Order: sequence, then structure tokens, then C-alpha cells
Amino acid sequence: MVDSIYAIGDTMWLVMLFLAMPLGVYLTVRSRFLQVRLFVDMIRQLKGDGKEREGGLTPFQALMLTIGNRVGVGNIAGVATAIGFGGPGALFWMGLMAFFGAATAFVESTLAQIYKQRIDGELQGGVPYYLEKITQKRWLGMVAAAIALLLYTLLAPGVQATNIGVAAEFGLGAPTWVVGLIVTAILGIIIWGGRQRVLKFVNIVVPIMAVGYLLMAVVVLAVNFTQVPAAIGLIFTSAFGVDSVFGGIIGAAIAWGVRRALFSNVAGVGEGTYAAGAADVSHPAKQGLVQSFSIYIDTLGVCMATGLMLVVTGAYNVITTDGTTIQTNLPGVAAGPNFTQEAIATVWEPLAGPFIAIAIAMFALTTIVAFYFIAEANLAYLVGHRNRVLVRIMEVALLAMTFYSTIQDASLVWATADIGYGALGILNFTILIFTSGIALKTLKDYDQQRAAGLDPVFDPVKLGIKHADFWEELNAGDSSVLAPRPAQRTPGRRHASRD
Repeated sequence: MVDSIYAIGDTMWLVMLFLAMPLGVYLTVRSRFLQVRLFVDMIRQLKGDGKEREGGLTPFQALMLTIGNRVGVGNIAGVATAIGFGGPGALFWMGLMAFFGAATAFVESTLAQIYKQRIDGELQGGVPYYLEKITQKRWLGMVAAAIALLLYTLLAPGVQATNIGVAAEFGLGAPTWVVGLIVTAILGIIIWGGRQRVLKFVNIVVPIMAVGYLLMAVVVLAVNFTQVPAAIGLIFTSAFGVDSVFGGIIGAAIAWGVRRALFSNVAGVGEGTYAAGAADVSHPAKQGLVQSFSIYIDTLGVCMATGLMLVVTGAYNVITTDGTTIQTNLPGVAAGPNFTQEAIATVWEPLAGPFIAIAIAMFALTTIVAFYFIAEANLAYLVGHRNRVLVRIMEVALLAMTFYSTIQDASLVWATADIGYGALGILNFTILIFTSGIALKTLKDYDQQRAAGLDPVFDPVKLGIKHADFWEELNAGDSSVLAPRPAQRTPGRRHASRD
């Protein structure tokens, strides 16, 4: 049964891969390579205007929540698996997919901002919200929300929790049931504190987690710096089939690199749209740029750090999916977190096991917290308001699945989660194909206002964008708040925005 479910999930992911890369290339060209020309502006948008507003997230809070969501176990185990089956060249295709995926992330996040709503005083947005508004068919939004609620309450948290149990058992020698109790208790304390406690947690933990991991990667690369040029050369030659050892698996390098990039940053699948839709900014494109930047941090930052550690230290094996051995550097070691552990062991062996166990636990925990935020946003969409009883039921279900998956084999959960991701991804990619013009029109408006020296603000009526109810009501209620105004300037530089 599990094998059959895996087969269905693999097929759905294959469809997503065929949608993801062409769409990313198309949006990159149509947006005039926003990933490059607006890179500095992405960073500028993180500071916002310095004000915290009731019910909305600041740009930085939205970024931390999204990074907590995107940076998970896949950044360690997934990258190792990509190299294990696709060779070092998979890293090149992973990076290329991330580059194009940044444009896709911009479009979906901008749509989430355009069609966001205020529910019980809190800003909410995401795939179901813009799916309903754009198509004017609530049942489509209901289907997307129901799938997402199931996925992010029961399935996706289970995938992350399984890795916490395995990592703690092998890295620290801790019993899985003890780890399960500790993780579930910590998670309960966080989510039962409501949205504000969730935001405080990710704002503190996510930067420490990401920076700590990147610093370890820098140390490993510094110790092995003489191997860095050769490793980079191997990545490029393997990516294009030039290398004598890995030349025969160029197809696998492309497939595994693209798939693992998509699995890690989920650009186009819709995960990042919920944090984006909850942000309080004056123009949707501002949050779109912030979410594009999160792709760089996740894939070009954390994923590449893992990959470079493995290739530079030679801590990997490569076999084909049919079992043919291409290269063996670590006899008897399977693709996964153990590759990364072996890479760190080249610097300080006693530290390697505990470091990887803690890193996986923290990556997984922050991801589960972000999943809770997404699940609650979908529940709010389905019910139309924040029902405390239903929220508590959802929280208990999420905690129970987290504990169960920490102590038990969750193969069925993994397989079913793949189908859930596939269903949401295919649905969202399809809607993006037909509605990306709305986000691109919004980007053009943003560019024009910046060129005029204004702090961009959004007026959907002016752009002919329909059903952007939140913005229409906001403009009608207090037009002075959103009227374009000259941006603050400093000598030699134009500041395009206040958010």
C-alpha cells in the first residue's frame, strides 16, 4: 500500500517539476529579472517602517516565519540525497531552480497580498484566499484549504517529527519517546501562546538557527579551503555531463537538483503565501520581494552550505536509482544526514553527531511551528472566523501527530504528504500560469512609483484589479494613509519605500 501511495506522489511531483522550471523562467523574463535588478530593494524592504500594527506582521516577521517554514530537514537530508543519487552536479541545478523560483515566489506572494482579508482583527491570506477571489468560485478555495489543513495539521508535521526522532536517537543516543515528549511539550507551549508567541519564537530562534548552521559550514570550508576550487569545478562539470565519473548521470543530476530545490523552498507550491498574506505593507510587491529573498536564504544559502560541505570534504556516495554504484567515498553510509555528519567530522569528530542532531531538531521544530500558522490560516478561511474550539482540536491533532511520528515509523505519513504537496502544487502552479499577469501588473506599478521617487502604495482600482476588497476598503476608509508620498531621501540615494 505504501509503495502505491509513493508511486502516486512521485507522479504528482513529476508533474510539478515540469510546471515549476518553465514557469520560473517565464516569470523571470516577464519581470525583467527582478531577482537581480531588485535584489538590494529586497533587503531594504526587511526593515519596514519600524511600526508594529495590530493584526498584521512586519516584513521581518513574515520573512522569519517563511524561513522557519522553508528551512527544514530537507536542507540537510534532502541535499545529501540529491548528491547521493544525482552527483555533485545536482547542486548546480538546485541553485538554478532557486534562482528562477524566486520569481515564482514573488508572484504567488504578491497575489496573497493583493487578495488578503482581515478575519477577527488579523490579516490572513494565502492560496485559498486568492484562488477564490480570482476565480470567484469559493468551492475552489474550500478544496485548497481543506487539503492544506489536512496536510499541515497531520501530514507535514509528521514528516519533520520523524527526522527529529531519528536524529536524536543516532546523534545523541536519546530514547525516541523522551525526545517525543520534550518536542511535543515545547511545541505545545509555543502554539498555545497564540500568534504572538509563534512570531516571537521564530523571530528569535530562526536567525540563530540559520546563522549557526552557516557558520559551521564556513568553518568546514575554511579548514578544507584547498579543496574548494576543485569542488566547485566538479559541481559544474558534473552538472553538464563533462566529468568522466558523473557524466553518465546528467539526467539524474537535473532531476534530483530541481526536485530537492522545489521540496526545500516550495516556491509555487503556496507555503510561503500565508506569511506573505499576513504582512502589513503599503504595496503588495514589497512583500513579494521579501518572499523572493527567502528563496535565496533557503536554497542558495543553507542548502548550498550543506552541499558544498559534502563535496569539498568528499563526504558522499553516489549510486543510481537502480543500485549501480558510481562513486563510494563513505562505504556503508546511506545518503542522508550521515553525509553531513561525516563532513563536519573532518573538523571535529566528537561535535559532528550532536551538532547534526540539534540542527535537525531545530530546523524541524521551527518548520512545524510555521506549519501550525499555515494550518490556522486555512481553518480561518474554511470557518470564516477564528473558532477557539476548532483551533484547539487542530492543535491537539498536530501535537498528537508530532509525538506519534517521533516514536514510530511514519512511512505512510511521508507517502501521503507527497500526495498532499503534489495536489496543492499542481493546483497553485496552474492558477499562477493564468493569473501571473495580475502580479506583474502590480510589479510594474511598483517600479513606476519608485522611478518617480515615491514610496509605492497600492490602488487596485487604478490598476483595474478586481475583488481586492481589503485594499479597496482601506483606500475608501482613509485615503491619506495610502496616498503616494515622496520617499525619505539620504544623500546620493533614493529610498523607494517606507515598508
